[in-house]
Amino acid sequence: MSRLFSLTLVTLSILLLLLLSCCCVPALGKKKLYIGALFPMSGGWPGGQACLPAAQMALRLVNERADILPGYELELIHYDSRCDPGEATKLLYDLLYTEPIKIVLMPGCSSVSTLVAEAARMWNLIVLSYGSSSPALSNRQRFPTFFRTHPSATLHNPTRVQLFQKWKWTKIATIQQTTEVFTSTLDDLEERVKEAGIEISVRQSFLTDPAVAVKNLKRQDARIIVGLFYETEARKVFCEVYKERLFGKKYVWFLIGWYADNWFKIKDPSINCTVEQMTEAVEGHVTTEIVMLNPETVRGASNLTSQEFLTKLMSKLGGKNPEETGGFQEAPLAYDAVWALALALNKTVGPLRAKGYRLEDFNYNNRDITAEIYKAMNTSSFEGVSGHVVFDAQGSRMAWTLIEQLQGGSYKKIGYYDSTKGNLSWYGNDQWIGSGPPADQTMVIEEFRYLSQKLFVTVSVFAGLGILLGIICLTFNIYNSNVRYIQNSQPYLNNMTALGCMMALAAIFPLGIDGLHVHRRQFPVVCQFRLWLLGLGFSLAYGSMFTKIWWVHTVFTKKDEKKDRRKHLKPWKLYATVGVLLSIDILSLLIWQIVDPLHITVEKFTKEAPKGDLDVLIQPLLEHCSSIKMNTWLGVVYGYKGLLLLLGIFLAYETKSISTEKINDHRAVGMAIYNVAVLCMITAPVTMILSSQQDASFAFASLAIVFSVYITLVVLFVPKMRRLITRGEWQSDAQEAMKTGSSTNNNDEEKSRQLERENKELEKIIQEKEERVSELRNQLCERQATQSRRRPSTITNQHHSPPLTIHHSDHPRALAPPPGYSVPLASDPHPVPLSTFANSSSLYQSDGKISRNNCHANRLQLLYK
Repeated sequence: MSRLFSLTLVTLSILLLLLLSCCCVPALGKKKLYIGALFPMSGGWPGGQACLPAAQMALRLVNERADILPGYELELIHYDSRCDPGEATKLLYDLLYTEPIKIVLMPGCSSVSTLVAEAARMWNLIVLSYGSSSPALSNRQRFPTFFRTHPSATLHNPTRVQLFQKWKWTKIATIQQTTEVFTSTLDDLEERVKEAGIEISVRQSFLTDPAVAVKNLKRQDARIIVGLFYETEARKVFCEVYKERLFGKKYVWFLIGWYADNWFKIKDPSINCTVEQMTEAVEGHVTTEIVMLNPETVRGASNLTSQEFLTKLMSKLGGKNPEETGGFQEAPLAYDAVWALALALNKTVGPLRAKGYRLEDFNYNNRDITAEIYKAMNTSSFEGVSGHVVFDAQGSRMAWTLIEQLQGGSYKKIGYYDSTKGNLSWYGNDQWIGSGPPADQTMVIEEFRYLSQKLFVTVSVFAGLGILLGIICLTFNIYNSNVRYIQNSQPYLNNMTALGCMMALAAIFPLGIDGLHVHRRQFPVVCQFRLWLLGLGFSLAYGSMFTKIWWVHTVFTKKDEKKDRRKHLKPWKLYATVGVLLSIDILSLLIWQIVDPLHITVEKFTKEAPKGDLDVLIQPLLEHCSSIKMNTWLGVVYGYKGLLLLLGIFLAYETKSISTEKINDHRAVGMAIYNVAVLCMITAPVTMILSSQQDASFAFASLAIVFSVYITLVVLFVPKMRRLITRGEWQSDAQEAMKTGSSTNNNDEEKSRQLERENKELEKIIQEKEERVSELRNQLCERQATQSRRRPSTITNQHHSPPLTIHHSDHPRALAPPPGYSVPLASDPHPVPLSTFANSSSLYQSDGKISRNNCHANRLQLLYK
């Protein structure tokens, strides 16, 4: 009985064991394939914080799928590389020389991937990276077994070049951390911008401290700056950027887009900037980032949409803030990397079985299995949560590029770039922060300086009033031209003066017209009006006054030519003189405009910085009327006019004491000449000095014209008006005769004029006679002196001699009677003695002039006999 019981127990045990073995064979029979992974949980890029959970999610889903790697289970062996190549070297040694054998290696950082991928070829290992962007890893000769789901950093460069060209930037600057990934990226960028005709004007690098590099950027006036560095170094860079004020509307920073969204707000003991300062410094920078999350709602190989993936990932992270989780943006790439590896390994099962191999047979010396895995990876193509996964010939992921900008402390999408098609698309209307992208260098805005309109209007009012005054003076002079007092002031010359003054005032209007009022093509016409109006106005106004003073000086100050004093003033000679001066001006201006015509020139001034944070400089411009040899022509004109002005001053001084009725206003003319000459000689050089200051130059020149004209008109015409008003001399001589109806006054006045003329003629004759008498007296004195030296007896006889008389036979011409007097007879009982002529000078004034008021009755009887 006991035997039977024992046999039954053994049988049940065997059956139980068989049952258990049957139930457990599927689980216990799966072969494990090990993946050696390096996830950076800290360091320059702590991407492992989100990428490790994403990879573990993918492994669980792959292992649960019966259609992927049946009979196999993927297991992840991972370490923290801290994104440090030195640490990664030690960990790689542990992975390779510690059981079990790893079929694939999965590094993260580019610096770590470079080390791993270069060593993996010695162990026939496939390397699949989820976070490496170094362009150097695209070298198939150096890294023959390397693949990555993270696109190469060079994929950013075509996007950057497209943005540079879109915003018309031709100069950029770069600053990089000295690592291979950034150096190779920058080398590729340099080649691309060179092909696009863009210059890298400043290239700075740093190892750990970016302070000097940032200062160099500031010193060399860098504006468009591409920054290539890890996240921790980015905080250091922008702390220095804040200190150097290398941010704002004048600058654009291009950064890598795979930093955490709040990377600039993370407290970092290695910097001494506050969060507020960092936020201010990074505002407005642009990032180019590979599209790492499929924007379309499609279910890929993992049967998850991108949004479902994010939901599961957030759940696995335990509610951590994605912005504070390193690698959150790259998590879809790590997820798809596991799926890419699983699908590739699944694809090799059949080919390996045909060759008599199994995946579990892999060892570090088996190249056949590695070749099959490489072939399967190279032909991968599936939809992942990061988008369509496909590798190029260099093993790099091909993808779109996302363009974002930090606006108001958060990143905003502004566009996409498809590098395969060269297509740049935007969200809306190029949503750049602020007023638009700045220039790659200080933008220079040309700004013309125009005359102050208030000044122009003010001076124009005075000019208009002056023209009105000139019209009044001209009308007055023409209306009263028959008045004797007006006639004696040469009214036609005064009319020329008034007309010239009005022309000079009219020149003020084109003098104040600039590009604000007329088109650039019409501006030379304005220049011509300025020149001709001012030149001819000066010739008429000053020329007529100069002519008056010239003829007064010619007639009354030449002592040697006494006959000229007797000449009557002929008006045509005065007009001819003005005509000569005017002809000289017209001829010189014609030659000037034919040989070297005036045209518009633009003067450039020193660039000015406007107020505010604007990346522009103002280039002030000023329009001038000029010609090729402007200084030569001005020298000729100023020299000629200057000589006339100096000569006018001299003549006015010489004739200041002369009084003449033929030009009775020559003293007023002299005063006007003084004022005009002084103002012109001061204004001409000052306006040349102030030519670059349009307001000051116009004010000085126009006011000089206004004052000269006002003074000239007031001095010449106001006294005449006052005289005619106060004395009532408004009518001409003929009008007065018709008004009175009597010719008596007219006859008396004519007789009086005739007597005055005869009196002057007699005065001249008597003066000549007195000179002759004086000569005879001198001869008499000489005779007396000779006789005094003779004998005393002779002297005694001389005392009894009769009085000396003048005989006509000795000096018939000298003692000839004046016209109208009879010749005395020889029997005249009253001969004229010498003493009579000796005392005859008492009849006249000492200066040889005589007037009616001091004529004695018996003297008038002698003169008008």
